Amino acid sequence: MVSLLFKPRHLRQLCHFRKPNVKLTISLSHHFTILEHGICALSAVPVRAEPTDKAELVTQLLFGECYTILLTQGNWHQIRIAADQYVGWIDFKQHLPVTAEYFAAWSQQDHPRSLDVVQMVSDATTRIPVTLGSRLPFFDGMTLRLGAQTMFYNGAATNPLNGHGPAGPVDKRLALVQKMGQVYLKSPYVWGGKSVFGLDCSGLMQQLYGLIGVQLPRDARQQIDHGQTVHFVSQTQPGDLAFFDNADGAIVHVGIMLDDQQILHASGEVRIDPLDHNGIYHRQRQKYSHKLRLIKRLLAD
Repeated sequence: MVSLLFKPRHLRQLCHFRKPNVKLTISLSHHFTILEHGICALSAVPVRAEPTDKAELVTQLLFGECYTILLTQGNWHQIRIAADQYVGWIDFKQHLPVTAEYFAAWSQQDHPRSLDVVQMVSDATTRIPVTLGSRLPFFDGMTLRLGAQTMFYNGAATNPLNGHGPAGPVDKRLALVQKMGQVYLKSPYVWGGKSVFGLDCSGLMQQLYGLIGVQLPRDARQQIDHGQTVHFVSQTQPGDLAFFDNADGAIVHVGIMLDDQQILHASGEVRIDPLDHNGIYHRQRQKYSHKLRLIKRLLAD
């Protein structure tokens, strides 16, 4: 008998091993990992920079978002969020496992999003509050599938197959973005947040564009790489994204254009201010709060 300890890259060669009177006993090394997947089954789950409750909040999982576990350390899972590939740590108690088949099917579909500020998802024994912009996995107009559970939702939702998805008319999609942007007004600024009850500037952009089937990266410095450049503020259209930098040239803020050169952005709270070639002019403070760097158009007719 021959015993071998191998790493995954050796598997293919070993599968073709043939020799009379020789038996292979294969032991997997610690380098071999079977990936485990999960889904957010709560309103929002904090995703942190380190495996501790004291660590920085880098983003959130909202209800219906899938992820992959990369590493487990104590009571914490390091995860990679399926939609935007963001990596961080969640408390193991907030993990709901799903099968590889469910995860694959989830990843291939543009799921409807909740359009209510808060609405309940429920079954016979459970009620889960979900917030604006949350995914409703495999929603058919009445039920959704949360892992192995079938649950009911009777609130308003987007329909990716009826104008809200990537194949829909641009004007209809941008009209929804503008309308729902107004719903976020006065939501508090929270670093790393994505919920209507607390979110940051790039989280707001990601959520608004997610309503119409556009998956943006999580951070403003990543979002700036998408779309076509708009060279003058006077040429902006509703839905354009405006980016702002600091004294070192780093992208530190983003907002979405409305009509009449007004911008919706999260700064202290979600608010609307005028924009000119210098930047954002804060209405209450009567001074510029952010220096304009670049404007991008994500959707064009």
